[in-house]
Amino acid sequence: MSTAPPECPPPLRSVLSLTTPNRNGTLHRVLASPVQREESQPVRDLLDGSSFGNYAAYAAEILVLFETPSGFAVFSMKEYYLNQQDAMKNIWAIFGEDFRSRGIARLKEFQMFNDKSSAINHVTGVSRELSEMISRYHHPYQTLAVGKSEYKGIIEKSLPGVPCRFDEAVLEVMWGLKNLMDSLVPEEELKLTQEDRLPMSQGLKMFLDRHGFDVKPEMVKGDVVVTACLLYAAEVIENRYGEQLHWAAGKLKDVSGIDSAGWKMMKIATALKIMFDPLETTDHDMQKFTPGEVKRLKRDARKFEDIINEDESLKIYTELVVLHAVKMDALRNIGLNLRRS
Repeated sequence: MSTAPPECPPPLRSVLSLTTPNRNGTLHRVLASPVQREESQPVRDLLDGSSFGNYAAYAAEILVLFETPSGFAVFSMKEYYLNQQDAMKNIWAIFGEDFRSRGIARLKEFQMFNDKSSAINHVTGVSRELSEMISRYHHPYQTLAVGKSEYKGIIEKSLPGVPCRFDEAVLEVMWGLKNLMDSLVPEEELKLTQEDRLPMSQGLKMFLDRHGFDVKPEMVKGDVVVTACLLYAAEVIENRYGEQLHWAAGKLKDVSGIDSAGWKMMKIATALKIMFDPLETTDHDMQKFTPGEVKRLKRDARKFEDIINEDESLKIYTELVVLHAVKMDALRNIGLNLRRS
């Protein structure tokens, strides 16, 4: 097998559809970008055009002071990403590949410093050059994320109007900026050392641990990160179907008396496949159910015509099959790349 990460199939590249029960109880398509539906709405709700809206716009944007081998860069990004309940699980995936961070982390300015230690230290504080760079982009009410706890104290003392943030979520962002430094800070000519790349993203480590991979920081290289992002994206998309498929499973019990307790999403989708397209259902899929369940699914198909949308159910099944294949391929590639590290 090739060690290159599998190409993202069309269902993952394109804007995906979500299925939701409408007022009549039928499944229908709602076309939406996952980012637009889940991540942009809270920010749009803040920007109402009023004076408070202007305050909210700055409050929603966080500045990030990112230290590179030869200088400092200032980025802006939505603080929403750092404040999510599961931020530690998700931030790493934003910075796994260039295109994923596009429009999220935006470079404002990069400056090289002949002596970085003189730019910020406990004795002299923040240098005039670095202070001016931060001040050019900092607005009232805005927070500055920094990658070292000592930088927080020095900056807040030297620049009283600049509150700083240093925590685990910020460290995840710093890891991500390091991971994509070549593309996000193209003017930086020096490369990060292995020591510079530490510590490893805790979110990525948790993700790999959950899938049974016991990894050390030095084992996690570009191919592993890229393929882990693909696996993460497949799981996110797959999980978006959960609520709707379990709603459909409830209808199976109400109408046909089929108890789907404990069924995974793929099995629920397969049940709908048997119901609406039995001739194209494989024997392998049929064998996931008891003969009695298969008989009831086929027998009661007509009863579901006004309850569950046939076309959309079959499309969900097809997309879940593709997602399952992507996940299996990604897991194989991660394992292969880790063994070669």
